[in-house]
Amino acid sequence: MTFDWDIFVGALTSSEFLHGAWLSLALAVASMIFATVIGFAVALMRINRRSPVRAVGGAYVWFFRAIPTLLVLLIIWNAGPQLFPALRENWFTPFLAAFIGFAIVEAAYMAEILRSALTSVDDGQTQAARALGLPPHKVLFKVVLPQAIKVALPPTGNEFIAMLKYTSLASVISLRELLTTAQVGVSVTFRYAEYYSAALVYYLVIVSALMALQTVVERRYRWVSNAPRTTTKKKEGAPV
Repeated sequence: MTFDWDIFVGALTSSEFLHGAWLSLALAVASMIFATVIGFAVALMRINRRSPVRAVGGAYVWFFRAIPTLLVLLIIWNAGPQLFPALRENWFTPFLAAFIGFAIVEAAYMAEILRSALTSVDDGQTQAARALGLPPHKVLFKVVLPQAIKVALPPTGNEFIAMLKYTSLASVISLRELLTTAQVGVSVTFRYAEYYSAALVYYLVIVSALMALQTVVERRYRWVSNAPRTTTKKKEGAPV
């Protein structure tokens, strides 16, 4: 059996594949945004001076880094409605369940990235800002956070790209994202090479675009002095 280019092109240009790719991207973006927000809060807990607060933040990171993401999705989608009757309603969709699962798991990883970025800022700058009379929240958002963003951007970009690929796990809870769309086509035609190749092309295009965007954003936050370089020439006969 040879590779059928007509089937491949048909799958590549179909509305089903386009919708599946868009669903994967939307799920990854939404989950990453909320994971960053939750992760930032957990990171602040991890560097808090109070040991009970640090313990709670550490427990969150430990718990959600220890269990598989697939298991979290299955618990939310299957066990959740069993424990909470409100989740049996039509508003609780596979997309929402996947969004919750990916967000809370990814938040544990983002917490560690943001914690490392926050602690990378020299304490002297914080102390100097406090000496100038800035309150703690302004020190965080005006002094520490702008510098921490530069450190956190590369690993955050990598996590987002990984998140896009992790969305394929949502197939177990009936979300028809990109990979599930390819599997549906395979189940009907048994043309594995053509449908999986079409999905591969979509992933390559999306990830390549995200990598290009990551490069642009990193350049935007790359701090380079704009001051012109000056060179001084030693005059003849001048003392060394």
